[in-house]
Order: sequence, then structure tokens, then C-alpha cells
Amino acid sequence: MLRALLYLQAIGICHRDIKPQNILINLETNVLKICDFGSAKRLVVGEPNIAYICSRYYRAPELIFGATDYTTQIDMWSIGCVIVEMVILEPIFPGESAQDQLLQIIKILGTPTPEVIKQMNPAKAEVKLPMIKGNPWSKLLAKHKLDLLFLDLITQMLTYSPKARIQPIDALLHPYFDDLRKEEFAKSNIKSPNLFDFNKQELSVKPELNSKLIPQWYSKLNT
Repeated sequence: MLRALLYLQAIGICHRDIKPQNILINLETNVLKICDFGSAKRLVVGEPNIAYICSRYYRAPELIFGATDYTTQIDMWSIGCVIVEMVILEPIFPGESAQDQLLQIIKILGTPTPEVIKQMNPAKAEVKLPMIKGNPWSKLLAKHKLDLLFLDLITQMLTYSPKARIQPIDALLHPYFDDLRKEEFAKSNIKSPNLFDFNKQELSVKPELNSKLIPQWYSKLNT
């Protein structure tokens, strides 16, 4: 999912409707594909976009606040919701309306500060919200006994500020995925697609990080 998001970001496409129903997995090859680009759009700086987009449970908070100048980071929020849902087997933010959707998010993340609201939509900076203290994911998902690195990753995915929300390439480089970069994993019997055959668009996002993105052992095999 994160590689797909990296590619979409590289070509300036925002999917705008990432949800479990739009994620396909080939069980024979373990290849994942994102489908249904009916709501997708190439985002252009300075060009307004519709805010009422994306299936409600997976809708980023800046959309709920009515932002029209959002970025591809709304897709990262959606992916964070999907990943948590893979753990708990139900939507993490099951709002019954746009207002209730925001309340569901606030119950978990806490009330955003005026500064953070301004980052989501400057026009809503003065909005009054109930003051609720957030809960750490380690507490919310305690019964699942999850890796601390996993909890750190979803914390960075599901954050109010689009600018603070982790970028796709940084998510791919997160320590949680370090084991996948080890040569031992590639030699194991676990059926896996090629994880490091990044194309030129993906490698153009942050070229300075490419040496970390592609393990040295893999580079040697393909030179």
C-alpha cells in the first residue's frame, strides 16, 4: 500500500477513496493493488478541490474541516485507518455523519489545538470544539500486544496535521519494516513480490534516500 501511495504521490495523483474495498490482494503472489480511481485527481497547487470526498470512515480530518487545498496526505490518513482496521477487524473511526466522524477522531486523538486546526483549514481556526484528552495507541490497542514500532508508525500516519503526517517514502523507511530489508528475509520461504524494484518516478521523490530505500545486498545483485 505504501509503495502504491509513493508512486501516486510521485506522479501527483491523489486517490481520494482508499478503503478496504479498493484494495486487492493476489493470494498466490501476495501482490497488492489499489483499485477504483473514480474519485482520483491530479492535484494542482492553487487549484481548489472538492472537500466532500472519500468514504467517511477513512476521510482525513482536513476534509472534515472543509479544506479544498489538501494534498496527497489525505491518502496517508486513509491507509492508516485501513492498517488499524486490519488489526481490530472493524473501522477505527465509525462516524455516522461528518460531525460524528470528527467526534470519533477526537475521542482517540484528542482535541486539535487552534494552531493544528489552522494547518488543516485556516478558515476554521476559530471553531470551538469539546476539549477531550487523547489516548495513546499503546493503550487503545493494548489487548492486541502490538510491536512498539508498529504503534509509532500508525501514530505518525494518523495525526491531524497534514504536514506532520508521515510521508510515503518515510513510512517505507520506518524501522518497523527493517526486517523486510534484510537479505535473510529474501532468502526465506516466505512468498513475497519484489520489494525493491522501484521505478524512476518512485526514486525521484527523495533521491537522497534511495540508498536507504534499496538494501545494499539487493543493489549488488542487480548491478
